Amino acid sequence: MDFTVKKYKDLLQSLINQDYSFQTFEEFINKPNKRAIVLRHDVDLLPQNSLEFAKIQADKGVKGTYYFRAVPQSWDEDIIKQIASLGHEIGYHYECLTTCNGDLKKGIEDFGKNLKALRELATVTTICMHGSPMSKYDSKDLWKTYNYKDFEIIAEPYFDVDFEQVYYITDTGRRWDGHAVSVRDKVQTSFNRTFHTTSEIIEASDSLPDQLMFTFHPQRWSDNKMLWTKELVLQNMKNLVKKYFFVSK
Repeated sequence: MDFTVKKYKDLLQSLINQDYSFQTFEEFINKPNKRAIVLRHDVDLLPQNSLEFAKIQADKGVKGTYYFRAVPQSWDEDIIKQIASLGHEIGYHYECLTTCNGDLKKGIEDFGKNLKALRELATVTTICMHGSPMSKYDSKDLWKTYNYKDFEIIAEPYFDVDFEQVYYITDTGRRWDGHAVSVRDKVQTSFNRTFHTTSEIIEASDSLPDQLMFTFHPQRWSDNKMLWTKELVLQNMKNLVKKYFFVSK
């Protein structure tokens, strides 16, 4: 079975075995190692799953970056503090144009308010857009008018990473080749290598590029058969909706 916690552990160990350094996104922006992996986590739902990932990584001496949304299903202050205390980076997973119905002024005010609240829980120097695939608004458009660096933010992955040099691989769509059903989690890249399953990545771990960014959505990974099946069915339905009503437009 794919997308289980056991399979995640196997993937992480396979990467560790290849002598990559694991940098937070902040570390990678400030001083990227020649052979490095950024483990990015979008905490869209079920923050307890992200805490489990964070503990697994900490036990192996690995650091990651966790982006929290300012909504009840993601924002768990105790979990945010716990993940930070394990040595991981905390970031803001903003979706302000979606929550503010495209209003730029309200959106930037919402951004500032939520960022301030998150900084009361942990140090925050990077942000990352939440795709909100069912919304007509792309929150990255906020930065056509404003500048996130005015908020002492040093980087946003979709603006500050050269994905022609950094191989980007994401479990969007609950698959590793989900670009066909992704509305906004897409990058311009010269890499033409793709994977479908986690096992395929594990098997190829000794031939991956020197610099990678993985994006995980921990709510999709579970050893509980009932929850695993529920996520599989719901995500497959969501992929169909995105493909035919959003991606194909």
